[in-house]
Amino acid sequence: MPKAENRLSVVASLAVVALLGLSACNATASADTPGSAGAGSAAAPTTPPVSWVTTPDEQASGVPVDTRVEASAQEGTLTGAALSYVSKKDKKVTVDGTLKSGTWRAGDLLEPGVKYTLALTATDRDGQTTETKRTFRTANLTLDDQIYVQVTPGDGQTVGVGMPVIVTFDLPVVDKANFEKHMSVESTPKQQGSWYWVSSREAHWRPKTYWKPGTKVHVEANLNGVPAGGKRYGELSRTSDFTIGRSVISKVNLKTHMMDVYISGKKANTIPISGGRPGWETRSGTKVIMAKYTNFTMKAESIGLKPGDADYYHDVKVKRALQITHSGEFLHTAPWSVWQQGHSNVSHGCVGMNTANSDWYYANTRIGDIVKTTGSQKGMTMGNGYADWNLSWAAYQKGSAL
Repeated sequence: MPKAENRLSVVASLAVVALLGLSACNATASADTPGSAGAGSAAAPTTPPVSWVTTPDEQASGVPVDTRVEASAQEGTLTGAALSYVSKKDKKVTVDGTLKSGTWRAGDLLEPGVKYTLALTATDRDGQTTETKRTFRTANLTLDDQIYVQVTPGDGQTVGVGMPVIVTFDLPVVDKANFEKHMSVESTPKQQGSWYWVSSREAHWRPKTYWKPGTKVHVEANLNGVPAGGKRYGELSRTSDFTIGRSVISKVNLKTHMMDVYISGKKANTIPISGGRPGWETRSGTKVIMAKYTNFTMKAESIGLKPGDADYYHDVKVKRALQITHSGEFLHTAPWSVWQQGHSNVSHGCVGMNTANSDWYYANTRIGDIVKTTGSQKGMTMGNGYADWNLSWAAYQKGSAL
């Protein structure tokens, strides 16, 4: 090849090398230049994504029903949360909660054997909104694993000054203290009171002294999902709002065979009565009217008698009957003993009166009114009706599990 052609070939090669070097220098400069759209800029995000923190974890299964759902956000601020589930009756149920200081906390524990959805909203550090949904499923429980709860008095009732708050359970509560921590009674005006466990299936609350007439009472038994001991949990929560009516206190004297009725502190009536005869004495002590009936059938079996017993009697229907013990004591219409009323005790333990007086008494009393009985050696016992007022305040407080 001629030397001139060799020289031209070498010059061309050097030019290509120079262009490649220039191109490489320019690419490096572009990557280091602020605001450039080069590859180095795309690989360096400025705002970290929101990180979610929840209890239970995402897609957790077999979650215990006593779990309290909580949610918060990292690399951002939680601004909203909504917890819901579809009940076994295909009804969507929303669970209330509270968002405070960046953490949302459910207002109730969990239902068994359902799928929950937790919808969350947060803002990242740049103020941009981001959302997510998380799900989990709770453990299954049978009815034998759950304790049904009932509160008395019920919503909207007006009751007497002696009425205790009564919470009953269909199965025994082993951990009474834990249940009691989740039960409360508030009143306006405020009155001091205490819980008393009559049994593992029944807890009462009464004020230190009789309720003040006109008091508004609010009861909460927040027991849904609460461990009761013995591998059982509260099945549901209950609330009740009721009112205390006027003061009605009846004083039954088994020796004079008279009942004085005081309404709002003043004697309103004196009624001749007949109480329980020897062997069937009416109990002395402070009782509370538990229920009121019209055209009620009195049965000998309710006081332990059987056909063939010496004192057995056939079913008797009475016009008015007010129950005051579980053991079968009533104040009721007794037209068959009018001649003994005011003079002697001839009943099987009930307090009988004539038709006109029983009509008046029925009309002027309500559940929760006080009946104080004197004159017999047979006394009231706790658990036999609403016997709460037969204990001193100090003894009553000892019945609390706390």
